[in-house]
Amino acid sequence: MSQKIKQFTIHEDWTVVLLGFLIIGLSLFIFLPSVPVFKWSNGADLGNDVFDYGNLQIIMVQFVYLISIGSIGAFLTGKSVKNFLRGFPVVYLLTVIALIIAGNSVIKGLNLEAVIFSLIIGLSIGNFFTLPEWFRAALSTEIFVKIGLVLLGTSVIFSDILKAGFLGLIQALIVVLSVWYFAFWLCKKLKVDDELTMMISSAVSICGVSAAIATSGAIKGDSKKLSYVISMVLVTAIPMMIFMPIIAKYFNFPEEVTGAWLGGSIDTSGAVVASGSLVGETALKISTIVKFSQNVLLGLAAFAISVYWTYRQNAADGSTVTKPTLKVIWERFPKFVIGFIAASLLFSFLLTSDARDEVKDGLKNLQGIWFALAFTSIGLETNFKDLFSKNSKKPLYAFLIAQLFNIIITLIIAFLLFGK
Repeated sequence: MSQKIKQFTIHEDWTVVLLGFLIIGLSLFIFLPSVPVFKWSNGADLGNDVFDYGNLQIIMVQFVYLISIGSIGAFLTGKSVKNFLRGFPVVYLLTVIALIIAGNSVIKGLNLEAVIFSLIIGLSIGNFFTLPEWFRAALSTEIFVKIGLVLLGTSVIFSDILKAGFLGLIQALIVVLSVWYFAFWLCKKLKVDDELTMMISSAVSICGVSAAIATSGAIKGDSKKLSYVISMVLVTAIPMMIFMPIIAKYFNFPEEVTGAWLGGSIDTSGAVVASGSLVGETALKISTIVKFSQNVLLGLAAFAISVYWTYRQNAADGSTVTKPTLKVIWERFPKFVIGFIAASLLFSFLLTSDARDEVKDGLKNLQGIWFALAFTSIGLETNFKDLFSKNSKKPLYAFLIAQLFNIIITLIIAFLLFGK
């Protein structure tokens, strides 16, 4: 029996793929939880909308749904289901508080995502209160993150990629490759460790938060390092969102160029939409197309990073004389990437647009809540000293310099492709 549990633990990624497709199957054929309302502007909205009895029922149904899926995950990976059932309500409650804070109109205007508040709340409790060991052991951070990543595949639709436009795809490809390689080279020069190097390179070049999460999953990265990268992404997006449109207007950049610049360099989709709106309709449209074009490269990037990492691991194990075999690559390859790609193929080619539209919002909500739960868990198991130690200065410098390079190279490419 103990041997079985060990095998389940080894195959955690397969469990995540199974759970992801269980959610997708339930959503398509049986039941998809309604999307709770977290948007509010004042006390009256908070009482009438968020704390409305009907909305609280939706939140409770979502809780039962999530704890059921999570319990299956705990069982299949050999964790204590009893401890998970005891600990998950706390994690869920804290995550709902984070979602309510992020739902405020002022916070939304600053484009601060729920995951940053999940992390802050988790860090605050984890650092000021001594949590029981059983509770820390019950946290299922990896499962939460990877379920969210499999569900993320449902939003990557190949027909939308083609609609994004040839120029948008060309810019996305050039920017992602050039910025990723520069960030990777810079991190190596500054002697940033390998895990942070991969996360920073992907976050700066592809699509910020989602790219950092996907890369961390692909390389089985340290959750503390992931939380640090996510914090840098979200904090730098705010000044970029505000000042880049101002710079563009001051120098009279064409709207098409401005849109391509914003979409290619700002790391979060929400900030791209907000900044594009400040410029104009054309800038908003092009910025969204370019950002989406970069987002769709996430699956390919995760696959490439996974293969690269298995080669690196093989070398680290001392097997530098012979190349890793296909068996070694398969054993080390993160299987959740297969789930991500399979979900994308399913929603791109096997479902009608009507079927996709019916479940799109509900699945996006579930994807977001799994990510938020993961960052609450990361905060609870992370120490401030680990997160903001002196050793974190070099990754910060690398991130900021790479982001500056991203801004400059993207502007040049935007002028070359979209300038008239």
